[in-house]
Amino acid sequence: MCALFLTTSSCKKSSSTTPATNTITDVDGNIYHYVVIGTQTWMGENLRTTKYNDGTAIPLVTQDSAWRQLITPGYCWYNNDASNKNTYGALYNWYAVNTGKLAPTGWHIPTDAEWTILTIYLGGDTVAGGKMKSTGTIEAGTGVWYSPNAGATNKSGFSALPAGYRHGSGAFYESGDFTSWWSSSVDSTGDAWDRRLYNTDGDVFRIGDGMFIGLSVRCVRN
Repeated sequence: MCALFLTTSSCKKSSSTTPATNTITDVDGNIYHYVVIGTQTWMGENLRTTKYNDGTAIPLVTQDSAWRQLITPGYCWYNNDASNKNTYGALYNWYAVNTGKLAPTGWHIPTDAEWTILTIYLGGDTVAGGKMKSTGTIEAGTGVWYSPNAGATNKSGFSALPAGYRHGSGAFYESGDFTSWWSSSVDSTGDAWDRRLYNTDGDVFRIGDGMFIGLSVRCVRN
């Protein structure tokens, strides 16, 4: 485990939820499956919208130097490769999260407390990660996590994939090894809380990270 961080009608289309098929469509036209876990309903995939829920474009930031200087919202694809969109979703800085407009209508970015509700329901931080991770490994040709993908059962249906992250320097790291999702909550030092998983164990880690980091986003229903 390496040391991390120190983060057909109108142009304004509403998102919609279809219980019969367990899918939701965002303002950008992306379709996501969702899953009920305990008392919560979570997206079963990472957010990949390029627009806020009011139809406004989110700034796409590709250059490392520009990412390093951001104190405003931005997103990117891992390695600036749009082919990662459908599998891993986008990486957003926390300034995009903090707009309050990133999640589809009827959904929101989970608070730190809502992440805690999820991990408690799944048995606590030392086992919840395994129940959240997709199964299989790259080496065996059965998944997208690097071996050993410890503890992975995906019992919850959360289907976490190792999307990696974008460092504040602009560099990309750890696709295959790691994933992390923002919360909407700020910690006592002024960083923002996130939750992360690794291929090496079944834990969920609660970390405060700089808001300039590019992380994945999952949404929970209002």
